[in-house]
Amino acid sequence: MSRKICIITGTRAEFGLLRWLMQEVQVSPGLELQIVATGMHLSPEFGLTYQEIEQAGFTIDAKVEMLLSADTATAVTKSMGLGLIGFADTYAHLAPDLIVVLGDRFEILAAATAALIAGIPVAHLHGGETTEGAFDEAIRHSVTKMSHLHFVAAEEYRRRVIQLGEQPERVFLVGGLGVDAIKRTTLLTREELEKSIDFKLAARNLMITFHPITLGNQSSAQQMSELLSALDKLQDINLIFTMPNADTGGRELSIMIEAFVARHKNARAYTSLGQLRYLSCLQYVDGVVGNSSSGLTEAPSMGIGTVNIGDRQKGRLSASSVIHCAPSQNSIHDAIARLYDSSYRLTLPQTVNPYGDGGASKRIVEILTNTPIGNLTKKSFFNIPVEA
Repeated sequence: MSRKICIITGTRAEFGLLRWLMQEVQVSPGLELQIVATGMHLSPEFGLTYQEIEQAGFTIDAKVEMLLSADTATAVTKSMGLGLIGFADTYAHLAPDLIVVLGDRFEILAAATAALIAGIPVAHLHGGETTEGAFDEAIRHSVTKMSHLHFVAAEEYRRRVIQLGEQPERVFLVGGLGVDAIKRTTLLTREELEKSIDFKLAARNLMITFHPITLGNQSSAQQMSELLSALDKLQDINLIFTMPNADTGGRELSIMIEAFVARHKNARAYTSLGQLRYLSCLQYVDGVVGNSSSGLTEAPSMGIGTVNIGDRQKGRLSASSVIHCAPSQNSIHDAIARLYDSSYRLTLPQTVNPYGDGGASKRIVEILTNTPIGNLTKKSFFNIPVEA
């Protein structure tokens, strides 16, 4: 009998990371793929990106509607409540043998919590990472404690999951899924990309990806204002914006981006580029500017620089190509200037990505196929031996 593996996805970026794992599960003889779409995938405001899952050749087995049309703390909390109800019904209907979740978003917390109560084993991807500038940090570690198999991207993250009390034999170092996607995707040519995004690239181009911060003294809008003021000074550089996630305060940032783009002919914003167009953009831009994890996990493998703003990704491993700066206009401006400095750019070909060199999806499927799951839900806390 095939083992039913239910993979849950709530955002466009997350599906980009999970796509190749879904494909590996789909073609594995001992596994049966189930897909649940939720969160931003089902929202017209964020591009109805569940359609990208279907266009990639997958069947969505269930849709869990949970995202309210607001981004206040109250709305996000209520969305989590709706998610718990929806996932409870979905698990009862699909009866998966194991669910797979990635990362640290509130949709994933709801999915993991419902699985915990239903007694369904959980495999968690990209645990052990730290992002001190967002409440995602607490969500990620909470999901780790509700999970039973752990697939991590780096040795430091493996040690941290074990530090949280997880049994070492259940924590597997497989590398980053973003690197896997880069290795396996046939990217668009420059001409194909320009036609697809209806935007002519210049001699110099930047990808701008800035998401809300959910912890810290400055508001997300204040930090976005500083970023846009720095970008306003740039000349002869085309700017490609990706819109923020459905996090607390995200809509205000989207309005600010739209207003900036309306005033600048060298800027264009996209609700959802999708993985193919996003990675293709990375192939032709000079760097990524913002506070997205992709600037740390994927951009280094593309041989481009990253300007990482503020504390949203603080604590996450970063390559030598990543330039960290404060969320202030002057600091951002100076960091972008360094990104274009000739001596810095000469170092980019030697960049080593701390998230590995690909192959994560195949490693994960091999473990999902061969690991006994009958007693996975029974856990004991692993105490790290104290040195004398």
